[in-house]
Amino acid sequence: MEYTLMHKNVAVAVLEIFEDTGTILKTLELMRPEHLPLGIRLTPQGKPETKAINDWWSDRAIPSTRQGLRDFLELLHIFSTAELLPKCFGLSLSDQYWVRPSNKPLEWRDVNFFENEFSEDVGNALFGRAADGELDLMSPDNTSDGWLKKKWVVADGKRLLIKGGSPILYQEPLNEVIASAIMRRLGIAHAPYTLTWDASPSALETYKMPLSACEDFITPQTDLVSAWHIRETGKKPGHISEYQHFLARCDALSIPGARESLDRMLAVDYLIVNADRHYNNFGAVRDAETLEWLGLAPIFDCGTSLWYDAVVGAIRPRAEQKSKPFRGKHGEQIELVTDIAWLDFPALRGIDEEYSEILRQSPYIEDNRRDVRCIALRERVAMLERFALPRAAAVSEPEPESDDEDDWEPEL
Repeated sequence: MEYTLMHKNVAVAVLEIFEDTGTILKTLELMRPEHLPLGIRLTPQGKPETKAINDWWSDRAIPSTRQGLRDFLELLHIFSTAELLPKCFGLSLSDQYWVRPSNKPLEWRDVNFFENEFSEDVGNALFGRAADGELDLMSPDNTSDGWLKKKWVVADGKRLLIKGGSPILYQEPLNEVIASAIMRRLGIAHAPYTLTWDASPSALETYKMPLSACEDFITPQTDLVSAWHIRETGKKPGHISEYQHFLARCDALSIPGARESLDRMLAVDYLIVNADRHYNNFGAVRDAETLEWLGLAPIFDCGTSLWYDAVVGAIRPRAEQKSKPFRGKHGEQIELVTDIAWLDFPALRGIDEEYSEILRQSPYIEDNRRDVRCIALRERVAMLERFALPRAAAVSEPEPESDDEDDWEPEL
């Protein structure tokens, strides 16, 4: 079936989509190449590369790693979540792209999820709470990324993303809240998260599950473009690093303030020991109509941090920690930060106590787990301060304390 790829009200290209699989078979006509999703290259014949536009399209679908996906697919009697994309016209709450069927004269103002109601059936089903009868598939949950359970809801006119955690600690929502508190104290642009609770989908569970809630920071006038698509706008030369390549692509696109924003993101990720800052959970925001870049996106998606899945004995804040996306270890990645003078360490006093109060709300976090995590966060702040002080003072670095993980024991 023929669809027109739309960017808000701009007709970009005419596509042939096989609805049974949700696959784009080919581009029949290209009208506005400048409005194509970022990173899609053209063939010598002036058409978008079929694989590239299919990769972009399939990336909009719910990923195969999503918790509870098998039950969800069985419920809908479908093989792949890509089949759901045409059902909601590919509409998202992260950008203004969508596909308009050739036999339906739809307008963006009448169908977009920013200004119109949408079904919560898909989101509820992904949380294991399927409604009776046939599901209404007109939902932004068909185009939500990530492996944790999540759903979009409307509350007081605001579009909120509700996200769960992973068993057995369900700690990720709690980490989102403390990461927000850290960035609020430091004056860093971020997506604020709050904590909410929901009944467990299993009748055998007696506790409620912690959930994080975050208001959509994308508006009907803007697009969120992933760091991956920014990275892919040019081939990385072999003689430069991933970090240098990403900054070079930002410069080539005239994305303002990229280095300063990365400094803040990497510092926060070091503090909270973020284990999963991949190229698809940071990016940049642009105007969907003028295509002007507004800057890197506020920091979001910080839940897989602070030893979210670790037993007490494995929490060693001074030990080297794995990181993404530019270096494999946080101790190496923090060295990429060029300006540290903005860090206001007095503003972080008592952050471990605030974290303790957040963790105390969860029945899944025992006292000993809570105390060790809070002491470890305090130690990470001290480690970052030891890194920052000699640079701020422009003097040689003092003799570092031992980083042997066996030397660290929490004082409970």
